[in-house]
Amino acid sequence: MVEPYLKAWNTMITDCNGAFRQDYQAVASILKSCAGLSAIKCGRALHGSIVRIGHVSCHAVSKALLNMYAKCGALDESKKLFGEIGSCNDCDPIFWNILLSGYAGSRVYDAETLRLFREMHGANYPKPSSVTAAIVLPVCARLGDVYMGRSVNCYAIKSGLDTHTLAGNALVSMYAKCGLVCQDAYAAFDSIDEKDVVSWNAIISGFAENNLMEDAFRLFSSMLKGQIKPNYTTLANILPVCASFDEYIAYWFGKEIHGYVLRHNELLADVFVWNALVSFYLRVGRVEEAELLFRRMELRDLVSWNAIIAGYASNGEWSKALELFHELLTLDMIEPDSVTLLCIIPACAQSRNLHVGKMIHGYVLRHPLLCEDTSVGNALVSFYAKCDDIEGAYKTFFMISRRDLISWNSMLDALVESGYNTWFLELLQWMLSEGTTPDSVTILSVVHFCVNVLKEDKVKEAHSYSIRHGLLSSKFDVEPTIGNAILDAYAKCGNIEYASKVFQSLSENRNLVTFKAMISGYINCGLLDEAYITFNRMPSSDLSVWNLMVRLYAENDCSSQALGLFHELQAHGIKPDAVTIMSLLPACAEMASVQLIKQCHGYAIRSCFGDLHLDGALQDVYAKCGSIGYAFKLFQLIPNKDLIIFTAMIRGYAMHGMGKEALGTFFHMIELGIKPDHVIITTVLSACSHAGLVDEGLNIFYSIEKVHGMKLTMEQYSCVVDLLARGGRIDDAFSMVTGMPIEANANIWGTLLGACRTHHEVELGRFVADRLFKIEAENIGNYVVLSNLYAADARWDGVMEIRKLMRTRDLKKPAGCSWIEVEWRKNVFVAGDTSHPHRIDIYRILSTLNDQIKEPFQLNQLLNLQLSEC
Repeated sequence: MVEPYLKAWNTMITDCNGAFRQDYQAVASILKSCAGLSAIKCGRALHGSIVRIGHVSCHAVSKALLNMYAKCGALDESKKLFGEIGSCNDCDPIFWNILLSGYAGSRVYDAETLRLFREMHGANYPKPSSVTAAIVLPVCARLGDVYMGRSVNCYAIKSGLDTHTLAGNALVSMYAKCGLVCQDAYAAFDSIDEKDVVSWNAIISGFAENNLMEDAFRLFSSMLKGQIKPNYTTLANILPVCASFDEYIAYWFGKEIHGYVLRHNELLADVFVWNALVSFYLRVGRVEEAELLFRRMELRDLVSWNAIIAGYASNGEWSKALELFHELLTLDMIEPDSVTLLCIIPACAQSRNLHVGKMIHGYVLRHPLLCEDTSVGNALVSFYAKCDDIEGAYKTFFMISRRDLISWNSMLDALVESGYNTWFLELLQWMLSEGTTPDSVTILSVVHFCVNVLKEDKVKEAHSYSIRHGLLSSKFDVEPTIGNAILDAYAKCGNIEYASKVFQSLSENRNLVTFKAMISGYINCGLLDEAYITFNRMPSSDLSVWNLMVRLYAENDCSSQALGLFHELQAHGIKPDAVTIMSLLPACAEMASVQLIKQCHGYAIRSCFGDLHLDGALQDVYAKCGSIGYAFKLFQLIPNKDLIIFTAMIRGYAMHGMGKEALGTFFHMIELGIKPDHVIITTVLSACSHAGLVDEGLNIFYSIEKVHGMKLTMEQYSCVVDLLARGGRIDDAFSMVTGMPIEANANIWGTLLGACRTHHEVELGRFVADRLFKIEAENIGNYVVLSNLYAADARWDGVMEIRKLMRTRDLKKPAGCSWIEVEWRKNVFVAGDTSHPHRIDIYRILSTLNDQIKEPFQLNQLLNLQLSEC
């Protein structure tokens, strides 16, 4: 590229007679070409020739040389040359502007740029120009140095430069990027005498970048009414603004702008405008219109393809994104870049398409530039992790040539999510040994690891590191993500004291997640009162917190408190969702209130929740409260029944001893092609047990391994032992227990002991009881069953022995309890309790009923006596 310029230079400096030609303009033009081509070697060679022939004294040549060094990034040589031509600097600001532009363009010498500007401003002459301001102000914006920016603004006002278009545009952009758009940026915009399209674009994008969408759109409307017409940059700025509005309004505004483009040929011919429109339609979810527009484009560049692929991926159309990617690969003129791959690799991860993802990985390996791109490698690591191929992720991680902190964090997160705790520790130690400093994301992975292994000491280490490196300060942890994670980790490790201390330390930086983590911690530790106090102290709460509190009380037998919170929730104007109703259902079951269940069911119907988990929960609670008919009606009304719904219905039948109905429902599910799991099979076995369907239950039990290919569980063994015991087949039940491949638990032995009591198998019962007392010595129920077994066989010495053993171990049988709902009020009756307010009336009625029962018995005795006398 540089040979033609050298040849031209040689021709220029020597005429046909060997005389030197004084063509300064040609010298400057060649140096300008060297600057444009970044041909620093050629420029230095020309500089040597210029010095030898004395052209360096010419201003035009000096400017061209200075510009060449500045544009090529040779700032030391540029500054040295600037010092050598100092006399020129005193009268011409262009020399200063060239040097400032070189430093500002490097983006690593921002502080030096501002120092040079101050030096220029401190000199008497030359004075900074509009160009100077346009060079320095973007540097102020990058550094966030509003003070320096205001200083430049003050100088511009005093010099009258603020009304110049170039300086005014730079002021608008600087203030907007520093977040001072409403007053400062707009005032700078208003001061410009002759606004051009760049002025309008600067102020519109400034408002948009500061999330003032309505103001940005208002300014765009004002622009349309003036003389300055929008260009492709204007449309690229305003279309995302339109997309931020409500769906209907956004779509309507976008269509209006689309129509404006169609009426202006200069915009219609610009591929950037088409790309902006495609991106807009994708942002508002109009994927079909976006693709139609994409197909109508006469010229598509890589940005067009990246936009449509990314749009389909962001709208969850993973397969369509992959189709378009394959179509892109068939083109000859355009090849995917790193942006394309960063769009398509997550699509493979979301659709869990491991095969296609590996093919894309192969494509990356065949293209060295892509293979060396760290962001692509990081995306592939995340892809393999989401597809549960941790080994693939690990190998890909090792292949990344220049790992950054994101690489380490991606791999650490993948390992901790998949439970590879040993690999996680090894990788973390490797990362630290290489001198890579962890950030907040790394600490979150470490805290997650601590929770997985319940290592409280490791949580303390992560906590200490975060404090030492200031990661818990509001500057770095604005949302208190790390603080919340540490709080949650302490709570899950059972250290509620430390969790509370972290909660207190976040007093000025708490958010909703902080309170939820603290409340969950109290709940896990059984501290219900503390959870409620923390809940009441929340400045604001969302529905998820209310649901958490309702569930807390409902699952801890505090039904009235759960109902009270539910009513309070509605009083705050919060609309319950399906989770709220599901959280309340345990309270309905605990109260055995069918009326309350019906109200919950009615609300779910009116709200059109259509949640299968809620339907299953309603079925279950109807059955628990004795309304199996309502459960069956609900079951019939559900159109697309899944395993959850069938499990709930069969569980209901099992509760009510309706074994045949449970079996019929189970076989109907099998006919529909729904694969059973362990839960539903255990439920069917329980139903057969309660209904005495021994053969049917055994057939299902033996089909678990042979037909369904599942391993037998302890719960299923327990059910079949109960099935045989209830059917009177005690010996078969005992053989089943002793022949189990796994050691029987207390539940199975307890079932067998109960069967021995029912069928008067005293010796076997004694043997079973001995096994039980070794497994769970504190369960008083086992002692009572064995005592009753001895009593039924009139073995009073055995009864006395068991009662003595119970006294020795200080075991007491809990009082029996029953309740009934009358006129929306629950009445609880505990054996030996006299606290009921209507106990006198109740006992009087019971006494009357008892007398009425005795009367026929006494009459029958009298008749028998008379007949015997006859």
